Order: sequence, then C-alpha cells, then structure tokens
Amino acid sequence: MSSGAKTTTDYIQHHLTNLTYGQLPDGTWGFAHSGAEAAQMGFWSINVDSMAWSIVLGLLFAVIFRRAAASATADVPGGLQNFVEMIVEFINETTQSIFQHKNDLIAPLAMTIFVWVFLMNAMDLVPVDWIPELAVLLGVSHMKVVPSTDPNITMAMALSVFVMILYYSIKCKGAIGFLKELTLHPFPSILAIPVNFVLEFVSLVAKPLSLGLRLFGNMYAGEMIFILIALMFGGGIGFFIFGGVLQWVWAVFHVLVITLQAFIFAVLTIVYLAQAHDSEEH
Repeated sequence: MSSGAKTTTDYIQHHLTNLTYGQLPDGTWGFAHSGAEAAQMGFWSINVDSMAWSIVLGLLFAVIFRRAAASATADVPGGLQNFVEMIVEFINETTQSIFQHKNDLIAPLAMTIFVWVFLMNAMDLVPVDWIPELAVLLGVSHMKVVPSTDPNITMAMALSVFVMILYYSIKCKGAIGFLKELTLHPFPSILAIPVNFVLEFVSLVAKPLSLGLRLFGNMYAGEMIFILIALMFGGGIGFFIFGGVLQWVWAVFHVLVITLQAFIFAVLTIVYLAQAHDSEEH
C-alpha cells in the first residue's frame, strides 16, 4: 500500500471513489475532488473512469474477436481461434438448451454480455494500487478500474436487457396478451386482477434488479476484500508476507467468481428473453 500519510479510512475511500464529472457547488462544471462532492453533483454527473474502462474493454473484446474471425482457417487453427471458437460453442450450446424460440440475436447477445462482463470483472485482478496510484502521479485524483463495481454500469446493462424483455413480450404476445399476462396470472379471475398485477409487476421489475444488483454486489465485495488485503502490506514484514499469500489465494478463487458472475448475467438474460418470447396460454 503506497498511501503515504493517508489513514486507513482515506485509503479505502480513495480506492472506492469514482472520477466523477458534473456540476460543482459553485455552478461550474468539472471533476469532483471527493466522494461527498461527487454525491452533491446529482443525477447529471457521470463516472468517467467507469465509462472509459467499459468502452476500452468493449473495444478490446471487439478487436480480439474480429482478429480471430479475420484469421480463421479450416486448417489447423491457432490458439486464438481455438479460444474464441470454444467460447462461441459454449455460449451457443447454452443458448440452445435454454432458448427454444427462433431469434438469431439471442446467442450473439449472450456471448457479448458474457465476454464483456468477464473483461470488466477481470480488472479486479489488477493489483489495487497500480492504476489508481499511477493516475495520481499523472494528476488524476481518482481512478476505479472495475466497471462492474459501479451500480451505474451494472444497472445500465440490466435496464438495457429489461427494455428488450418488454419489447419482445409485446412483440411476441401482443399488447393485449402482455396485459393479460400481467393481470390474469397466476389466478385466472377478473376479481384477482389487482393481486395478479402486484405479483406479476413485482416479478417483472425484479428481473433487472436481480441482474444489476447481483453483479454489482458480488464484484464490489470482491474489490473490498482486495483493498483490505492490500492494507496488510503496510503493517510490517509479517503482515506483508501474510497479505501476499492471502492476496494470491483470493485472486485464484476470484477467477471463479468473475467467470461465474459473467456467466450468470448471460444465462439470466437468455432465460428472461425466453420467457418474453413464450406466448403460450397457461
């Protein structure tokens, strides 16, 4: 931990604060200098670091897969082609086992979500001090490098999926059919419409919340553990060695966590869109 004169609280707050751009208390626009100042900016502020890293990782995903597609061969494939084909086949098989309808968008969407979320999660494996401290040296006050620890990013992705759920629900079932689903299930009685609507509406709204908050909560907790382990490096040689071993063990375990969270987000997206396509009467 290269925190200088920082207290433990200062160190943790610094690593958990986004580089936020918005309207400052004096009415001008600029970057917040603290978490409290960022909170005062309100709705129209933007977490620049989360957005920037999300875009960079999305472009990295596109470049890698585009390169694999451009160099694909029917002869003995290279390592990159094998790797990409393995991901494509895995996601395609997963999609086919869950999604029983005809829609060529679902499998590519699931693959994009899985790889993109995995890359965002994988930034948690970068030592917590490296990029934030480098940013400070370059004059940037804060720098969070794990976009999936920002609820704005995870909920934005979840709400995008939610819009697709509403679109396909109305497209496949019709507006009347979708309305009937909200009002006549699970109890097919006119008298039960208020109860049915409350139950189905809560179930509908829970879908984006389960997507966005699950990913955010798990990744935020993982990042916090890395930060707490990093605090040990400033506690003497004994804590330094113990912290190094503990960080390695947690990083190995966290590889499973970041992969699983990306997979869960992709699978739930497939499941929710399959439900939206299901127009059968129950």
